[in-house]
Amino acid sequence: MQTPPANSTAAGDKRFQHKDWSEDPALRLVRDLYLHNAEWVLAQVRAARSLDRHDKHKLEFYTRQLLSALSPSNCPVIDPRIRARTLETCGESLIAGLENLLHDLEHGAGLLPINQNDPCAFAVGQNQAVTPGKVVFRNALIELIQFAPRTTSVYRHPLLFVPPWINKYYVLDLQPENSFRRAAEQGHTVFVISWANPGAAHAATGLDDYLRDGPLAAIKVVQEITGEHEINLGGFCIGGILALCTLAYLAAAGEAPVRSATLLATMVDLSNVGDCAVFIDEAQLANIERHTRSAGFVDGCHMKDMFSLLRENDLVWNYIVGNYFLGRAPPAFDILHWNADSTRLPARMLTDFLRGLYLENSLVKHGQLQLAGQPIDLGRIITPCYFLSTIDDHIAPWRASYPVTQLMQGPVEFVLAGSGHIAGIVNPPTRSRYGYRTAQQHPGNAEAWLAQAKQNAGSWWPHWSEWIAGHAGEHVKARSVGSKSHLPLMSAPGSHALDK
Repeated sequence: MQTPPANSTAAGDKRFQHKDWSEDPALRLVRDLYLHNAEWVLAQVRAARSLDRHDKHKLEFYTRQLLSALSPSNCPVIDPRIRARTLETCGESLIAGLENLLHDLEHGAGLLPINQNDPCAFAVGQNQAVTPGKVVFRNALIELIQFAPRTTSVYRHPLLFVPPWINKYYVLDLQPENSFRRAAEQGHTVFVISWANPGAAHAATGLDDYLRDGPLAAIKVVQEITGEHEINLGGFCIGGILALCTLAYLAAAGEAPVRSATLLATMVDLSNVGDCAVFIDEAQLANIERHTRSAGFVDGCHMKDMFSLLRENDLVWNYIVGNYFLGRAPPAFDILHWNADSTRLPARMLTDFLRGLYLENSLVKHGQLQLAGQPIDLGRIITPCYFLSTIDDHIAPWRASYPVTQLMQGPVEFVLAGSGHIAGIVNPPTRSRYGYRTAQQHPGNAEAWLAQAKQNAGSWWPHWSEWIAGHAGEHVKARSVGSKSHLPLMSAPGSHALDK
């Protein structure tokens, strides 16, 4: 065991914010011993010379998981919060915690069946995904929702959003304050794809199908409903990757129906995906394929577990302590409620994505990826693009997005917002939080861009609103929802968003 230096501190570590960790000499020593020795162990792992880069990354990641589990802040007889709560409630908090644990084991899913959110606080269609609209089209993979107009006149060119298909579409419509209904309130005709929750019958559904039945089909319907040939396209996370592939597909086919594209938390260089990389290599992919051959899909709870482990102290141990040791119900949090509402992933699509895009990193290799009979070459895209990343994104690291500025022919506006993968994106102007960085030049190195970027206060939304308005055309009379050829099928949020 290493002796901690005299100035060892836990500044900024949320696990040790209780005053007793600093004021009680014994607790301070325990804390400092733990932090110093945890860092020493990780330093030894990082210095190991006998492992290749990937294996060293895996060893460091799982060592960190073990060290996080061993934190004194997770020990009921040491942590001052747990001891105080136990005495305050005469032990009833521990009984409540046991009830919480039994509930989670009974109703949870995956390896980490921890409830991170009050399950009674939100309901889709009641206080989430409540923007008025209609489902105007449906095929085997999507429902297309058109938001009702919220202004008497609208921009000529409509806006279509492609959300990620590993969760429900309403990340773009969590609550009225942080919903992209704001785009409708600013005069855009807004369409959003709602993906089906695939089952065993979708086992052979691949990335080609997601492209054809997703954005390509939706673009055609939006054109038919609005009577406009040109539209604006948006995408979020892997929905943004699919939107990029759509642009490249259209460019290869000599078609140009997209005036602009907005890509949110969208990676292009998948050689730099952070800790997500520890879950993907040839051996692990072979195990995934063996599993999906029998089931036909991967359950969404496994993706949720993986993302939770990327921030284990915030998304695992914080809730173990709060739910089970402090005996408290998890708070109501709209983002975590959406996060728990995950969807399954078809076997073939998962293989297409992990092998074709991740292992081969084909998005940065001009034309290597083939989708629906066309080469996917980002270098052929001339469409103006607005790329938004967030500086603390642990799922789509911003440095994996920045290389797009060097790959595409068309103009790129690269913006770096504060906070993380979801909170930094759905950050409405009413909250004025986090801020965002912009720059006129895009040097070849991400760190060089960061060094010369300008910090701006508030949400990135007004900045984007001004940008997208420049590609939306003049104003025309507001359009009704649907058309004679695409009659509304049902009210939003549709059936896919309600599918558990």
